[in-house]
Amino acid sequence: MAATKATEKSDAPAAEQVVQIPLSELHPFEGHPFKVVDDELMQDTVDSIMQFGVLTPAIVRPDPDGGYEMVAGHRRLRASEIAGKETMPVIVRNMTDDEAIILMVDSNLQRENILPSERAFAYRMKLEALKHQGKRQDLTSSQVGTKLRADEAIADQVGSSRNQVQRFIRLTELVPPLMDMVDSKQLAFNPAVELSYLKHEEQAQFLDAMDYAQATPSLSQAQRLKKLSQDGKCTSEAMCAVMSEEKKSELDHLTLRNDVLSKYFPKSYTPQKMQETIIKLLEQWQKKRQRDNER
Repeated sequence: MAATKATEKSDAPAAEQVVQIPLSELHPFEGHPFKVVDDELMQDTVDSIMQFGVLTPAIVRPDPDGGYEMVAGHRRLRASEIAGKETMPVIVRNMTDDEAIILMVDSNLQRENILPSERAFAYRMKLEALKHQGKRQDLTSSQVGTKLRADEAIADQVGSSRNQVQRFIRLTELVPPLMDMVDSKQLAFNPAVELSYLKHEEQAQFLDAMDYAQATPSLSQAQRLKKLSQDGKCTSEAMCAVMSEEKKSELDHLTLRNDVLSKYFPKSYTPQKMQETIIKLLEQWQKKRQRDNER
């Protein structure tokens, strides 16, 4: 985002007006972290716009390079394009970069379904904007120290803790393939936070280590990888060794494939019947061992 865009807050009109702007003059907010996906929810929005139009105006700001930058309303813009509309209702507002970032993030954090990557980059953008605002205000205010820390302000707004906000922001240090795994729930949140402390080249090597072990890391494994990185010992060999270890959860479970068991049972036996029979045989075997030990 160009630092020259609306760097000073202009006098706002007494009452903001809704105006119709051609879609061709609207472009996305630079660095917008929220994905606009053509999914079922988008189709619902398209259907609504085709029937009733855009009921809630978007918020945009003038772009010195021409047109308007979308601040709030990216999904409505995309739905309007799909619906074949030529214009959409907007409120044009002069905003500084920091004000625009905060409004853009706040308007999207209200959504129910937000990916971890979206939340992570949104928190990061808002944190930097709040810190920037705070520094600028400190130059003109003597009440330094009375304001909440920026991360505390975000935590209060979203009903979370400052620590959790910082943990989400740590995810922005992940390389894209690992972040995608977090979004798709292939990689758990807590191990992902620990992996974010690995250097980017180490994270790239770790993708190969996961492929080698055909497994994702437990929290304990991720913590050990973080320690190896801090000690300068996070080599490909070390990562493969850690990932090849059996996890406690794997040691606590025994899986017998149906194709292995089926040759010992009639074809009419269901998996439940097989299990009951195995338990009975094991009980008989245990009693026999007890009798043998008592002799």
